[in-house]
Amino acid sequence: MVLHIQPQENNAMTNEHRRDLVKVAARAGFAQEPVVGVADPESLFTDTNPKLNANKQAALHIMKDLLQCNHWDEADKWLTARYIQHNPNVASGREGVVKFFGTRPRTPTCDKLTTKIVAVVADGDLVTVVIPREHRDPKDPSKTYTTAWFDMWRFVDGKADEHWDPAIK
Repeated sequence: MVLHIQPQENNAMTNEHRRDLVKVAARAGFAQEPVVGVADPESLFTDTNPKLNANKQAALHIMKDLLQCNHWDEADKWLTARYIQHNPNVASGREGVVKFFGTRPRTPTCDKLTTKIVAVVADGDLVTVVIPREHRDPKDPSKTYTTAWFDMWRFVDGKADEHWDPAIK
């Protein structure tokens, strides 16, 4: 659908133009492209810059060893003791995050990252990991849609010292 809106003398929008805009908006709601991960997510956790590569590798271990496989007994390898947490549901400090996640069942082996990853971006001491999230459509619970979620960490000496995500209470 091509929408041609001709400006009126007084810049007023006609009812016909309003109807066309509503049609475009309605179609846009159904035209969302799904958010999908890449085939080899671990390939995104590398960089030619040695510092960025080290931070991306630490983020990979957080995603794989801690969040995916629940090896929280290894949290001291990847998180500082003071770990500042900006998620409103989790206490700051490595102990707080271990307490929050640590009761989940541990995966015996953790050879490969299976979490779907869209992108990994490193800049300075920050690494952001973008993953797809699937939700039920509130207008039609028989359908789902995807959107993006992110986790961002600030690294100090190879360990995550601060974390952000879009979580709400």
